[in-house]
Amino acid sequence: MANTARLAIAALVVLSAAVQAQDWPQMLGPSRNGAYAGPPLAASWGASGPKVTWRRTVGHGLSGPVVVANRVILFQRLGNREVVEAMDAATGTTQWRYDYATTYRDDFGFDDGPRAVPVVADDVVYTFGAEGQLHAVSLTTGKALWHVDAMARYRVPKNFFGAAGSPVVEDGRVIANIGGPTAGIVAFDARTGRELWTATTDGASYSSGVMTTVGGRRLALFLTRAGLVGLAPATGEVVLQRQWRSRSASSVNAATPLVVGDRVFISAEYGPGAGVFRMGDGALTELWSSNDALTTHYATSVHHSGILFGYHGRQEQGPSLRAVELATGKVRWTVDQFRAGSITLAGDLLVLMRESGELVIADASPDGFRQKASARVLPGTVRALPAIAGGFLFVRNDDTLVCLDLRAPR
Repeated sequence: MANTARLAIAALVVLSAAVQAQDWPQMLGPSRNGAYAGPPLAASWGASGPKVTWRRTVGHGLSGPVVVANRVILFQRLGNREVVEAMDAATGTTQWRYDYATTYRDDFGFDDGPRAVPVVADDVVYTFGAEGQLHAVSLTTGKALWHVDAMARYRVPKNFFGAAGSPVVEDGRVIANIGGPTAGIVAFDARTGRELWTATTDGASYSSGVMTTVGGRRLALFLTRAGLVGLAPATGEVVLQRQWRSRSASSVNAATPLVVGDRVFISAEYGPGAGVFRMGDGALTELWSSNDALTTHYATSVHHSGILFGYHGRQEQGPSLRAVELATGKVRWTVDQFRAGSITLAGDLLVLMRESGELVIADASPDGFRQKASARVLPGTVRALPAIAGGFLFVRNDDTLVCLDLRAPR
């Protein structure tokens, strides 16, 4: 028994060290491009699938986990409360909880929980709830620091699926696609929640922003309900702008802009399709656009060695998985009816988490789809974005969060 206990403790120490070596502090990873750069992942596993380190029951929500300093942060709904919970990354045990009341109801019968993934910066957790409640709490203690009822303050309409875009946090600012009629994008002081500036009259989309540098100038990029906007983070000045919206009122802009050098890839269903633009001094130059190359409904694509990998087509119609040339929009290969999911790049591997609960590992190759491993790791439906930290995958479905050991054998 003593030996067993020592082995268990040693395994937990290894997991803690591995996770801390590569945090996943926001949606789509450290750079918001879906790229994981920690310890190598296994390209295959046994018939029983990857090892389950721990699993636990959680509340409702479409918000995926983040992992920082050996803590897993999950934003969820329990009863009539939106709950931010910190868990030990090695065991899944609760460290603290912070919660507040919510009355959100989804008009289409989907999940009533939060949608936006938390953001962790400078030991503060920032969350944006389904009703547009922006909260900041201490990463260490869970103590409330400040909150803003953005829906009430900026007269934001409910939209189809509530508030879903994660803010960007950088250099003491929290910048969010709020969607108010006179305050489309708003910057708040990260320490106090004080409004710093407002910009645009664009409605909110379900896409999240991303930070980039163009010609030595820092920009915050957002795909709003109206289109692509690049703003100066210090002032809110609109530097770049391009309309990108379907004529259909029921359209959805949901995928996050994907930045590759001085180029940005955007994609949306219901008509506008996909496009790659070169970002210059106050201008966007179209390199290509197409409704037939890589039109993404929800999931953000990834980029590897000049190739975009992502989902093409409507989520409910069974989208295909594709590889597309970034420079030209040429489709290199496609797997029809692959079904919807998320996609993460890990070195030269694709980590595909399908809505059915199947985890797939495949080569990030331009020459054809080559699956290396697959396993059902959760019952469907899996829609929340996963996190990968230190070789461990953290992913949730409707009521369960699981930690899987995906590390390659030494």
